[in-house]
Amino acid sequence: MHPVLPLWFEIGSYVVLGLILLADLALVVKRPHIPSMKESTLWVVFYVSLALVFAGVMLLVAGGEFAGQFLAGWLTEYSLSIDNLFVFVIIMARFSVPKRLQQEVLMVGIIIALIFRGIFILLGAQLIESFSWIFYLFGAFLLFTAWKQAFGHNDDAEDGETALITYMKRHISVSPDFHDSKLRTVIDGNKVWTPMLIVFIAIGTTDVMFALDSIPAIFGITQSPFIVFTANVFALMGLRQLYFMLGGLLERLEYLKYGIAFILAFIGVKLVLHAMHENELPFINGGQHIEWAPEVNTWTSLGVIIVSMAVATIASLIKSNRDARGEPTEKEAVSSE
Repeated sequence: MHPVLPLWFEIGSYVVLGLILLADLALVVKRPHIPSMKESTLWVVFYVSLALVFAGVMLLVAGGEFAGQFLAGWLTEYSLSIDNLFVFVIIMARFSVPKRLQQEVLMVGIIIALIFRGIFILLGAQLIESFSWIFYLFGAFLLFTAWKQAFGHNDDAEDGETALITYMKRHISVSPDFHDSKLRTVIDGNKVWTPMLIVFIAIGTTDVMFALDSIPAIFGITQSPFIVFTANVFALMGLRQLYFMLGGLLERLEYLKYGIAFILAFIGVKLVLHAMHENELPFINGGQHIEWAPEVNTWTSLGVIIVSMAVATIASLIKSNRDARGEPTEKEAVSSE
């Protein structure tokens, strides 16, 4: 059953979130600069606090189940968004984007991500409404994504960007240097594209891939399009500041991918169990519901997400500190004996 929230609450939330995003965009346009660690930290704390306040308001307006779904969805999307930052770092480095332009690139990336996720949310909600068996596909897809996240390689994205650069340079004229945030400029009387165009295309294609992962994941927590969309908005808000706040810390979070993989696998199993519980496919159990299939509740999901991210983060920082001190890992210590 879809969560039913007061219409005034949904409309009011969309208006307030829209105004906050517009204000954030205006700040980037009017004050292009490299944020300090203090400024970035304050903004991240502000957006995280805003999400928690929103969950509190939802608790008062609609009850604990809805607030729990939002928190679990927001944390899932936030963890996937941090994973997205790793790819943004690769893109920024590969295209040598000047530090002063990175804020604008990230803001455009966030807007593109919101657009794509909005489209996928509408499509996902319609599929769920029409075909209950879609949860089987969502679950299988998340299990595959989890395996790829944990044991696959991230070189694919980099190879794709290299191929994209080659294709663009063969088919259009691209200037060797950036010209502020312009997409087009004039060199020797000829109009040419700037590398900023390639950066935006790379960011956009990355956003599509992450939307394909994140939307089935959050639909495994809630089937409310409103909660799905607001959780995505809150996860993406502050992502730009988080990029500058974390800085080199991203490279130290070596085990984060395993935490995210575990979350995706857990939600994938949860979706398959839900599909079995609501089964209507004639070739499975004669088209009858599989009553023994358990339904994983929202608070269990929230606990698994929090513990997974905490363990992955702490383990990453312990390993990073050990490597910085030059201490041998457990594997190295055993091999030396």
